[in-house]
Amino acid sequence: MELNRRTVMAGAAAAAAGIAATTVGGTAHASGGGSGGRGAAGGGKPVRTLFGTLADGTKVHSWSLANGGTRLRVLSYGGIVQSLEVPDRRGRYANVSLGFGTLEEYVASSPYFGALIGRYGNRIGEGRFTLDGTVHQLSVNDGANSLHGGERGFDKRVWDVEPFAEGSDVGLRLSYVSADGEMGYPGTLRTRVTYTLTRHGDWRIDYAATTDRATVVNLTSHVYWNLAGESGGSVGDHELSIAATRYTPVDAGLIPTGELARVGGTPFDFRGAKPVGRDLRVAHPQMLYGQGFDHNWVLDKGVTARPQHAATLRDPASGRTLRIATTEPGLQFYSGNFLDGTLVGTGGRVYRQGDGLCLETQHFPDSPNRPSFPSTVLRPGETYRTTTVHSFDA
Repeated sequence: MELNRRTVMAGAAAAAAGIAATTVGGTAHASGGGSGGRGAAGGGKPVRTLFGTLADGTKVHSWSLANGGTRLRVLSYGGIVQSLEVPDRRGRYANVSLGFGTLEEYVASSPYFGALIGRYGNRIGEGRFTLDGTVHQLSVNDGANSLHGGERGFDKRVWDVEPFAEGSDVGLRLSYVSADGEMGYPGTLRTRVTYTLTRHGDWRIDYAATTDRATVVNLTSHVYWNLAGESGGSVGDHELSIAATRYTPVDAGLIPTGELARVGGTPFDFRGAKPVGRDLRVAHPQMLYGQGFDHNWVLDKGVTARPQHAATLRDPASGRTLRIATTEPGLQFYSGNFLDGTLVGTGGRVYRQGDGLCLETQHFPDSPNRPSFPSTVLRPGETYRTTTVHSFDA
């Protein structure tokens, strides 16, 4: 049984992995301080709370932190962002990240809500790649392909979490060691991901990893955004712009063909802000493959040493605005096409198609099989580093 965007029936996979869960005191909202002012500090050291226990006895904790008017709650299970709260133009807070209220739901049926994704974000065709002459067969969980690291990717692992409060910043350092051969990937990968809330209320993610054997790495975050609030219904009226003149077309399995196509004259042209729903029903072949948007945009800036602007998302009704800057060369825009009304969110309402969208900063899908794409190879002695910054305003 697959665990992917199309079918979120993860119960069988979870049972096979022995990770059914019991929840203790799950909640939808980040607690405590933070300033209502967007430029003000106000965060103390993050607070830990027991969230639940997995079937093998492993405890899962939630961590609440606040700074600069942004409130964040993170789980040690999957590094999941359970909630992220920001104010609207009138100062009213809402959780703008889709998610669940209990650990059981995340284990049983989550379509990667809020999760850290690895070892490889997005798809690898036929779950296979060749590196230095050796063929590596990966865990296959999306038809014939491997998606988001396989059946038990980083989103289903319990991370070690170290809180910090340094200067005007507060945050969490999440660590996980992925063993050689895990989900078919070569090399022992030591990963550290740092979530920081700055005094301006920005949410910054710094990814770092090292390996003892040549491997491929592509880490990302899979937050589903709804700037009207996670129970706010369709994001079709949200206005999106992406700083990209090209995208990577896909085949019927959503694997890139290798072409870098121009967005001009297609539904994929988000160079100027437009409503997300404007072109969702255009009869373009690529839209039929993904049942909407589920594609990688080739950012004009390319790979950069420092985060540069990639996309802006705005909800006209609330005024909430999200700006994303990244060092990565690509951005996967997924319009929530496979949310089907079977999942109940933290606010007690069901999530239907288009009730949230993802903006995943990344290297391109299937890069290990596409030498013309920016490389995702990591070798011993090197350090994988990438950064994405989410800035909020209203």
